[in-house]
Amino acid sequence: MKIIGSYPNLRLRRLRKSTWIRDLVSESNISHKDLILPIFIREGKNKVESIKLMPGVKRYSVDKLSNILKEVERYKIPMVALFPFTPNYKKDEFGTEALNPNNLICKAIKFIKKKFPKIGVMCDVALDPYTTHGHDGVIIKKKIDNDETIKVLVKQALLYAKKGCDIIAPSDMMDGRIGVIRKALDEENFKDVNILSYAVKYASNFYGPFRDAVGSKSKLKSDKKTYQMDFRNSSEALREVGLDIKEGADMVMVKPGLIYLDIINKIKRNYNVPVLAYQVSGEYSMIKNAIEKKILNNDAILESVNSFKRAGACAIVTYFAIDIAKIIKNQLK
Repeated sequence: MKIIGSYPNLRLRRLRKSTWIRDLVSESNISHKDLILPIFIREGKNKVESIKLMPGVKRYSVDKLSNILKEVERYKIPMVALFPFTPNYKKDEFGTEALNPNNLICKAIKFIKKKFPKIGVMCDVALDPYTTHGHDGVIIKKKIDNDETIKVLVKQALLYAKKGCDIIAPSDMMDGRIGVIRKALDEENFKDVNILSYAVKYASNFYGPFRDAVGSKSKLKSDKKTYQMDFRNSSEALREVGLDIKEGADMVMVKPGLIYLDIINKIKRNYNVPVLAYQVSGEYSMIKNAIEKKILNNDAILESVNSFKRAGACAIVTYFAIDIAKIIKNQLK
């Protein structure tokens, strides 16, 4: 970059002297339109329970989803992402509950589409909330079998599409699943259902609180490094994204987001495709706990999500979505 001018003729602090001018020249801004709120769903009725490792985040029975969805609607957050807390007695080795047309996700889609039709619904396509071993796929001969897993994921994606899901989000990291899912959706006349591929999902140490929230943490006895990406790699992310775009992905996700800003930026610079970031449970919990202990203040939330926009993300999946929307609304008063 060529720098024109020098001190004292050029004083960059002139562009920082007041709030209005900082706002005027800001290069990235967060809006309520950029946010996606993850929601955890549990069995039962009249249930709202706290999640120990994720302060401020709760699990809701389907009949209590209005509690949180009214806030989503009030602050004009465009979409929610649904995740189930499946009871142990409904889990098995093959994750068959994922294909139950009356499972938690299907019930939640039906509820949201009836009561809150203007809110977009994103559904995670993977088997880890449904398996006794906590992995995202089918285990055959002690290995995650890629092609057998895809067969199940296609059925899961079709089920959610039939129930009214707006965006199918495969997070499993199996090779080739986007193309097979896209073909199946098109053949069943779900041509307008979007696919948001978790194209770049790292085998991260920051997923622990989420796994506790969906009940897979205690089940998982080994890591996911044979299918999720190696956190030492960067260029590999471009290969993953390129393949998924070619197979029919409309958008791609980078997960985790905050510690992979370089990856978000690299993808944005190399591909003309919407890139989303997931501020994962470990990232959320560290910031939230620091705020509760008064180590940080709420401004740290906005600073963290602005980093995603600055890196090139068009939207952010974050457990702070409602907090952020409230802050933005108060700033506009």
